[in-house]
Amino acid sequence: MTDKDRAKAYWKENIKYVLLLLFIWFIVSFGAGIIFKDALNTVRLGGFKLGFWFAQQGSMYVFVVLIFVYVRLMNKLDKKYGYDV
Repeated sequence: MTDKDRAKAYWKENIKYVLLLLFIWFIVSFGAGIIFKDALNTVRLGGFKLGFWFAQQGSMYVFVVLIFVYVRLMNKLDKKYGYDV
């Protein structure tokens, strides 16, 4: 595999990870906070309705977790393609 092919494969896999993680964040923030809020509001978390909690705090927590997941995925990807130093 040439350097150019390896770089293309690396970038393609990187974009796949980014799109997947952005989709998860979209579902959690927009879906749970807006679209599914009526169904989620039947459940309470810490005294607050779950739909309200996701809209106010849950999406931020998920975003922070997704950052750590992305770092872990990228470290593995770097090792896979030999870009780790």
